Amino acid sequence: MSYVMETYSRLPIKIVRGNGCRVWDDTGREYLDMVSGIAVCNLGHAHPKVVDALTEQAKELFHCSNLYQIPLQEELAGMIAQHSFDSRAFFCNSGAEANEAAIKLSRRYCNTMGKRGAHIITFEGSFHGRTLATVAATAQGKFRKGFDPIPEGFIAVPYGDIEALEAAIDDRVGALMLEPIQGEGGINLPPKGYLKQVRQLCSRHAILLILDEIQTGMGRTGKLFCYMHEDMEPDIMTLAKALGNGFPVGAMVAKPYVAEAFIPGSHASTFGGNPLAMASSIATLKVMLEEKIPERTGEMGLYLMDGLMQLKTSHAGIKDVRGRGLMAGIEFDTDISSFNADGLDKGILLNVIQSRILRIAPALVITKQEIDEALAAIDTLLTEKGL
Repeated sequence: MSYVMETYSRLPIKIVRGNGCRVWDDTGREYLDMVSGIAVCNLGHAHPKVVDALTEQAKELFHCSNLYQIPLQEELAGMIAQHSFDSRAFFCNSGAEANEAAIKLSRRYCNTMGKRGAHIITFEGSFHGRTLATVAATAQGKFRKGFDPIPEGFIAVPYGDIEALEAAIDDRVGALMLEPIQGEGGINLPPKGYLKQVRQLCSRHAILLILDEIQTGMGRTGKLFCYMHEDMEPDIMTLAKALGNGFPVGAMVAKPYVAEAFIPGSHASTFGGNPLAMASSIATLKVMLEEKIPERTGEMGLYLMDGLMQLKTSHAGIKDVRGRGLMAGIEFDTDISSFNADGLDKGILLNVIQSRILRIAPALVITKQEIDEALAAIDTLLTEKGL
């Protein structure tokens, strides 16, 4: 009997240790991790500099109420602003919380400081979290099933279609919430130049642009933040997942004129910005910058995509290969849900999304040799499956 709720279909292994791109189960068996906690451990498991930062902070202070100043929050907020855009930060504990904060900030801004309505445009195939508001923002019906009544105020349009987006804008709309690359939706990339077009459209209509960089941020796509691939900036950006390299932390950052809509008492988080989370995040971001992890990711991503394209030429069952940096998807023309379990027999952790797409999201410190090892394991699996 388990005392844990069955909200996950868990694989039959118990992971107890990790190092770099490798994990081990309770029997001592080793696996190559191509999931990295779902794009969370971007620096790999148990990165020594993050471990040291957490260990030293744990000796000093675990928790401090936000009723008091927390210097590490100021340090991290400053680092994010310095390496992205002029912003103010709100810290929380997860991506869903960060997106919830972004939704609340945009509505408060529109209702108290803006000249438009407070509806938010989101996109078909998106994923923004599991709270009721973020489920409402997520334009995938399967995540909403059984949770009615769903909060209102969201308008879904096709992803990547600038004309459909412009047609959806009316006086009700005050913000737009967008993933630069859709992760849970299937590793969907918009057309080149789309983000810049969206930015121009939002500026022309005085609409806030919220970028959900929870999965694409922190070096995943070959830039520190995915929006940097185009000449544009958001008004609000959300971060989580890899921000603390596995330690639970989220951030919602906004340009100063938008951030002013939040005043004392308008939003809060008991554990948000706690010293342990800040220490791990500062250490993670320092390693990212000092060791040029995003640049390295761009190089490794090209190597990975070349290998995936070679797999496509060898296996007729592969319908498409797409991605950027070390965020890739292999789409099949049949259900491959069994691959999650099948990979265990090959000593590799795999992640299937949308039942037909194999998501590849390893730690950004992965080597060419480890990429070759992963490609060989996938190749063998596909051959055995006749795909």
